[in-house]
Amino acid sequence: MSIFSKIFDKIFRRAEAAQPPAGTTGTAGPAGPAGTATAGNAAAAAPAQPVDVEAVLTAMAEKNPQKLNWRTSIVDLMKLVGMESSLQERKELATELGYTGAKDGSAEMNLWLHKQVMRKLAENGGKVPAELMD
Repeated sequence: MSIFSKIFDKIFRRAEAAQPPAGTTGTAGPAGPAGTATAGNAAAAAPAQPVDVEAVLTAMAEKNPQKLNWRTSIVDLMKLVGMESSLQERKELATELGYTGAKDGSAEMNLWLHKQVMRKLAENGGKVPAELMD
């Protein structure tokens, strides 16, 4: 599973768990088994209604004992959703999302990664404030 898919899954699954089922037919389940969304098929796994990414992450941050700056830091965003935020993981994410600069963990790379993740979340059914993507 790709790094972006893991981020997507952790945020969108959290949102699904927080929402009561809309009309119970007994046949509809989650978008698929845990871990099936990838950057390429995340849209297929996206819920019918947009997920308020900011609200989900804010709720997660309120419950987290660490003060994480997930709004601007890819490292803190990854920590918040329970992922490893090592340079190796961020390099893999950078490759996956098409980063062309030096994959050295620089501030430039990390800021680019954060914005790209937010853009991809928005492209795949997330409601993301513009200031998190700019």
